[in-house]
Amino acid sequence: MADVKISAEIRKEFGKGASRRLRREDKVPAVVYGHGGDPVHVALPGYDLMMALKNSNVLITLDIEGRQELVIPKAVQREAIRGFLIHVDLLVVKRGEQVTVEIPVHTEGELAPGQFLLEHVLNTLSVEAEATHIPESVTVSIDGLAAGDSVLAKDIPLPKGSSLAIDEDTVVLNVLAAQAAEPTAGEEGESAGE
Repeated sequence: MADVKISAEIRKEFGKGASRRLRREDKVPAVVYGHGGDPVHVALPGYDLMMALKNSNVLITLDIEGRQELVIPKAVQREAIRGFLIHVDLLVVKRGEQVTVEIPVHTEGELAPGQFLLEHVLNTLSVEAEATHIPESVTVSIDGLAAGDSVLAKDIPLPKGSSLAIDEDTVVLNVLAAQAAEPTAGEEGESAGE
């Protein structure tokens, strides 16, 4: 898990106009909340934040005008077409605290020989882990799976210190038989006439 340090400035202006001015200065408006404290509105350097968010479930040490806060991203809003950051919600965490996060599910291996399709019912798995030891991802072996086989949440090996935050019988991956397209009426007539 990545641990990044970013300096933050407390925001004094709010609203759409103020947020647009911040973005023109390559800063991202953000809100830091959690542990019963009042939300703190901050401005973060755009490039540093973008690079930090390339790591899933990054742990960020924010320097808010001399005060250190340990946070994880809770919600990230991006512009729809170009993908630049619009706003970020950051959740304050403490060392040793358990947090619930979504981690990516990766697969390895090959399906059984034949025409099978792998359906990702869930692309991420909800797990509970210690805030400073959040796993990057989980890897599932799909070696030899055939049509009708499923991988349940309880079948996925979790890193030490992590536990499932969803029902253990939830289907994560499904293997389906590939289906050939049925010929249309025009195609049937052509083949019969030949």
